[in-house]
Amino acid sequence: MHSEVEMAKNDKKLKYPTSIFAIISSEFCERFSYYGMRTILALYVKNKLNFSDDTSTIIFHAFTMLVYICPLFGAMLSDSFLGKFKTICYFGFIYSLGQLILSASAAPIFRLPMREFSMIGLLFIAIGTGGIKPCVSSLGGDQFTLPEQEKELAMFFSVFYFTINAGSLLSSVITPELRNGVQCFGDQDCYSIAFFVPASLMLLATVIFIMAKPLYKIKEPEGNVVLNVIRCISHAICKKSKSDAMTKRDHWLDYADDKYDSKLIFDLKAALGVLKILSPMPIFWALTEQLGSRWTFQAARMNGEIGNFLLKPDQMQMFNALLIILLIPIFETYIYPQLDKIKGLDTQLKRLTTGGMLVALSFLISALVELKLETTYPVLPTNGSAQVRIFNPRDCQLSIAINNQSVVIDSFGIWENTSIAVRGHQSIPYVADYSKCGGNEKSEGSIIAVEGQATSYVLEPSTPYFYEEYVNKTSSGHATLRVLTYNTISSNATTKVQLSGLKFVFETTRSASNVPQITPGNNFYPGTYQVEVNGQFVDSIALQIGGVYTLQIYVTDNRTRIGLTTITPPNSVHMLWLLPQYMVMTIGEVMFCVTGLRFVFVQAPSTMKALLQAAWLMTIAIGNLIVVIIAKAKMFDRQALEFFFFVGLMTLSMGLLTIMGKTYEYKNFDDDSSHSQCKNSGTAREETHRHGKTTTDPEETVKLWNFNDGTSC
Repeated sequence: MHSEVEMAKNDKKLKYPTSIFAIISSEFCERFSYYGMRTILALYVKNKLNFSDDTSTIIFHAFTMLVYICPLFGAMLSDSFLGKFKTICYFGFIYSLGQLILSASAAPIFRLPMREFSMIGLLFIAIGTGGIKPCVSSLGGDQFTLPEQEKELAMFFSVFYFTINAGSLLSSVITPELRNGVQCFGDQDCYSIAFFVPASLMLLATVIFIMAKPLYKIKEPEGNVVLNVIRCISHAICKKSKSDAMTKRDHWLDYADDKYDSKLIFDLKAALGVLKILSPMPIFWALTEQLGSRWTFQAARMNGEIGNFLLKPDQMQMFNALLIILLIPIFETYIYPQLDKIKGLDTQLKRLTTGGMLVALSFLISALVELKLETTYPVLPTNGSAQVRIFNPRDCQLSIAINNQSVVIDSFGIWENTSIAVRGHQSIPYVADYSKCGGNEKSEGSIIAVEGQATSYVLEPSTPYFYEEYVNKTSSGHATLRVLTYNTISSNATTKVQLSGLKFVFETTRSASNVPQITPGNNFYPGTYQVEVNGQFVDSIALQIGGVYTLQIYVTDNRTRIGLTTITPPNSVHMLWLLPQYMVMTIGEVMFCVTGLRFVFVQAPSTMKALLQAAWLMTIAIGNLIVVIIAKAKMFDRQALEFFFFVGLMTLSMGLLTIMGKTYEYKNFDDDSSHSQCKNSGTAREETHRHGKTTTDPEETVKLWNFNDGTSC
């Protein structure tokens, strides 16, 4: 009877912890929140906060850098003072507040200073995610009893990693649709709603996590190894600087043995060997993190039309998350075992360098795509040159003599010269023949070409009116449209034009509108838009992504006619041409990211895993810092040249890693006796790991996620 009672107690203790469901649910919401915000962040900074490409890239990567620096302090705070549960709770509220501030800053109704409050919101988000990132997965691991629940723990981390990528994938699809498919506050897009949905998910994540508190197995803080390591290194450096030649040690860390035990010093030496291998890795992150900035801006200059569906530039990021989910099991179950059989890429460092070179190849592909895109970019006015356009706003042919040439401009037509050599400004005389338009036979006048400016003139027999022309493509990729009206009805000078939700009201007979962006919205794309003038349907026009257009409207007593002129051709290179670089990038990420995490886990002594996890995250932060420095320096005037530069930088970095890998000796830290085992370099166990063969134990493979939430992959 006693044994049966004891068995029943054990079965109850080993029941699968129900707290895991709350952890998984809150993690899904938090990752959806983070990646949903991050997916549209670069375009928000560029299009709504009105920063340049370079400045937007700097802000994006500075934010990401902060995201990966803060976990170091979050882990120290959790392990030393608050514990995992309280740290997640407190930082969860900071995180949610940051998301709400960012959403509110994008809503004009609150009239907040957009730039200032957006930066405050991003700061809170970085601090919040920094506190959560190092705690959630390890808290989940604490819920299991080991070694009895080793299999359940392995399954938890598999589900945990899948949840991360599922949240990333869904958010990268949904938030761009919210940004582009919803109109609010009179704007063609709605960043405030697109940010508010992730903010709501973060609040929900925090609520779910807190409500499940009675279910958690909560461990008290046990002290932070990172702090101990810093103190040990500081003490060793201090002692070494004060020592004389008589007390010279084999290794500079040995000077700390008067205060710290030999186990800590030995483990720290091993950790420094891994840190040396990590030193070239920030370049890898400098490339992969540009998927959310430079590559998104590149996609904005392309055509995303797929049948009746419009692929948004920021939605391209979903292919990365989707391919990661698909490729990891393929690599783990098929590709790596086959490579092991033929001795190809059979060490971890070989796989790291191969993955890095694939990422370099992806940037080479992106540079080639950029060279093709350059042929589609508009001709912009520069120093020493000017652009002039002349519109014929009437339903008749207009003959003009200008620049020693005779030109006939058709109804609603245009004459243009995009490369007039000029310094300052230059007056260009013309003679116009209005005989076919019911006016005087000839009328003389002049137009002004202004250096570095595009100017458009609408010819009139008396005095032509003019405006500075908008010729560049929009940073969002949307089309733009200017409306010109020519109203001949003497009794009513007001002209009201409506175009799929956009309204233009002209109080004079001859007017030019501003240049609003035309968001595809729910219209059939490539956009067929109905044009109504003074309440009457006139005709439909087609606007394509990236084009710059001028719509001329000619109103008479009998009828109204319209004419559409293309100032800058629409985007012609399709966005799906980016898929090869995304595929190569993701394959490289899978090989580098997962292998790197496994390498750091296996090669770290048990006491140094937290330190090396923090170092891994710091390589991501430094990688983002590299992008910030290069963008700030404005080293290149062409994006293709910058991409080629990163290819070279990555190649050099992987060359350095290859050299380091040839002299690196793989170690084994299987148990608490690793100190004595690692001293014996002749053991069969160390010889097995000397070649860095990856374990085939699935439990060991997934246990590494206890030290990283996988988001960097």
